[in-house]
Amino acid sequence: MELDGAALTCAQVHAVSYGTAQVTIGSLDRARAAWDTARELTGPVYGRGTGVGANKDVQVDGGGLDLLRSHAGGAGPLVPPERARGMLVVRLNQLLAGGSGVDPGLLPVLAGAVNAGFTPPVRTYGAIGTGDLTALATTALCLLGELGWRTGREDVPAPRYALASGDALPFISSGAATLADAALACHRLRGLLDAAVDVAALSFEATGASAEPVAAPVQEARPHPGQALAAARLRGLLGGRPATRIQDPYGFRAFPQVHGAALDALAGAERVIETDLNSATENPLVAGSLAWHNGNFHSAPVALALDALRAALVPAAQLSTARLATLMEPAYTDRPPFLAARPGGSGVMILEYVAQDALAELRHLATPVATGTAVISRGTEDHAGFATQAARHALRCVEPLEIVLACERVAATRALGDPVPDRPLTADLETARQALTAPEDRHRAG
Repeated sequence: MELDGAALTCAQVHAVSYGTAQVTIGSLDRARAAWDTARELTGPVYGRGTGVGANKDVQVDGGGLDLLRSHAGGAGPLVPPERARGMLVVRLNQLLAGGSGVDPGLLPVLAGAVNAGFTPPVRTYGAIGTGDLTALATTALCLLGELGWRTGREDVPAPRYALASGDALPFISSGAATLADAALACHRLRGLLDAAVDVAALSFEATGASAEPVAAPVQEARPHPGQALAAARLRGLLGGRPATRIQDPYGFRAFPQVHGAALDALAGAERVIETDLNSATENPLVAGSLAWHNGNFHSAPVALALDALRAALVPAAQLSTARLATLMEPAYTDRPPFLAARPGGSGVMILEYVAQDALAELRHLATPVATGTAVISRGTEDHAGFATQAARHALRCVEPLEIVLACERVAATRALGDPVPDRPLTADLETARQALTAPEDRHRAG
């Protein structure tokens, strides 16, 4: 996969992070042009000839490497290697976009690290949406040989590069770790929201729910993009199912509207994130013959988009639990309560408890981050976006959403099959979760 600083997608970040794709580098022209300009700059340039934060007015000669050492101070557990690898590929692509002034000789070394599976020992805590300074400073010390890489192929020498003092701030002035988490979350959530349509189709079939709500004339009357998409997919799975009731519960009747809103929020988040994946969010930005001091590093657009996405997942999951509740009712399934094999049996009753537990977690994770702020560095940095936390929470949403959908899938499958005596359902849930992430295993209702 060729990186050119202009076309990286969330799906590609996921592919490289999980080792299903490797990277090559396109043109270094933009990175080289910024580097050439940076070497000719005169006068005070933030982070190159000055301190950082409240030390912006203090002249510093050759102290850039100390900046790396002082900022490599994260805390908490190590992030998984896949997320750290995602950070590397995002930062590499950003550097190819130009504007940092970093020595372009570093870029092939970063590409080699990605392809050989080297990841730095990045800690969970240390960023508030104004740059992933601790994570990238840790990476820089690995490149300098002052810290050991956490993982990597044993038959490949550890990546090394003698970063110059002037490269220190330009290398770490990025939200690459936050954007990597956001990209991974969006890719995985897109897969789950797609799978949710298949699960809903199973429930429609199991309860004899009408396809009338997804009919083309209904959808044309209210043409939201996500709603149209959800309805068209479900309509294709259900075919021309005749109505057996005047109206079904909201879990069925309002599926396109609620699920469509989640699809729209996801599409919006992807647009914002992919814009930043391919932007030079550098401060200062080296462009033309000047260094432009600016706030492009601020993560407000990403935080707001991810807040909206996490909020939209909750109603979509709530509708899944509503369909699950309908599947427990004999009036909709012509089976004993809870799909038990005999009257009085518990059947799949426990699935409602599991699903509601996972739904409660989703509600907790939907708390917005963009309403908060922070004032640090002696008041010089007086606002924060907290996109780091928004991205981290979006990644955490994957598991509970998957569990909610798995509960509905197990119940719908039970309703469509032969009666099953009461037994533990843990294995059923695990099988259902695997099917949600493997498109070829999904049931297609018709």
